[in-house]
Amino acid sequence: MVGVEQIAVLSVGAAASFFMAWTVGAGWTPYAPSVGARTMTIMRAAFFTGLFGIAGAVLQGANVTEAMAAGLIEGVAISPIGAVIALTVAAGLVAIGVFTGYPLATAFTATGAVIGVGLALGGQPAYAKYQQILLLWVLTPFLCGGVAYGLARLIRRDDVPDEYTIPLFGGLVGIILANSPFTFLAPESGGASIAAFLSDELSLSPLFGLIVATLLVGVLIGGVLLLEVRSSVRRGQRHLLFGIGALVSFSAGGSQVGLAVGPLVPMLTPLELPLLVVLVFGGLGVMFGAWMGAPRMIKALARDFSSLGPRRATAALIPAFAIAQTAVLFGIPVSFNEIVVSAVVGSGYAVGGERTSTKKMTYTVLGWVVSLLLSFVLAFGLLTLVKML
Repeated sequence: MVGVEQIAVLSVGAAASFFMAWTVGAGWTPYAPSVGARTMTIMRAAFFTGLFGIAGAVLQGANVTEAMAAGLIEGVAISPIGAVIALTVAAGLVAIGVFTGYPLATAFTATGAVIGVGLALGGQPAYAKYQQILLLWVLTPFLCGGVAYGLARLIRRDDVPDEYTIPLFGGLVGIILANSPFTFLAPESGGASIAAFLSDELSLSPLFGLIVATLLVGVLIGGVLLLEVRSSVRRGQRHLLFGIGALVSFSAGGSQVGLAVGPLVPMLTPLELPLLVVLVFGGLGVMFGAWMGAPRMIKALARDFSSLGPRRATAALIPAFAIAQTAVLFGIPVSFNEIVVSAVVGSGYAVGGERTSTKKMTYTVLGWVVSLLLSFVLAFGLLTLVKML
């Protein structure tokens, strides 16, 4: 039986969670490279970001949600008051970033806040999980930026025409997509990839089946683009860029919704609500946030960090998609803005970096570090103060 006091706290927690989801969506920039390449308007980019984002939240959001709910602190469960404080602190800091035009790392603020309240409750640090998180956070700028730089350099070569690079990149995206986890393919085991599902259906050995299924998906997507570029290279390039942006938005939903609803999950235990309901709730929040707040951030990232053409925009989005899916697979709360900023900057340096704003980039990185430390201190301090009253 849920009492009146529990309902009141749950209502406040749900409101804080929805606000956090809204700010997460408002800070999304998956289609920023497309806007920078002038293949899509800002408002259209925000619309599709929200649409594909809620799909990703529902179909891929379980892993990160479970990590945020119970994977960051050992020995204690996050209390309802602790969840409210963590969500409010994280959402407040992200909102500041949205309205000032500096994309703060949502994963940094949410993770710092949850760890802060967990330690204030007497929990023990989950060092093994922290090592995974820190490793991905540190490697993301180098991997994402490095791959974007390499791809951008490749497609700038005069001896590598678009008729070949567009289907090639489409096939590469298909390979990543084939190995991305989807909850609905194997709900009883936390999800499965398209390649694993096809491998089982084809009754092949696990390794050989994965290879065959992966190549099938890659060849299928690359083949469709090959047929398209033969009639219109420009249309094929635009469709490739739109498709990658859709997949990146989808990945953002899967990797980011857990930041908003993860702390809320322990509060819902007495209600016995299915996780799917929680994911839909968070997905709606990020969708509305993307529609209402993302245009400002898309404009800031598309025009202030680096000016991209369609080729370099494609080079930026491919590694962003790969890193985001890696985070979803391992249930690691990763900052999507860190991913996109790294990819955009890396592709920008492929032309010498003269169009890359070093000042803006420096302030952004500083904001990420400060947001992690500040969210931890505020959440820890506020919950400690509440316990003393």
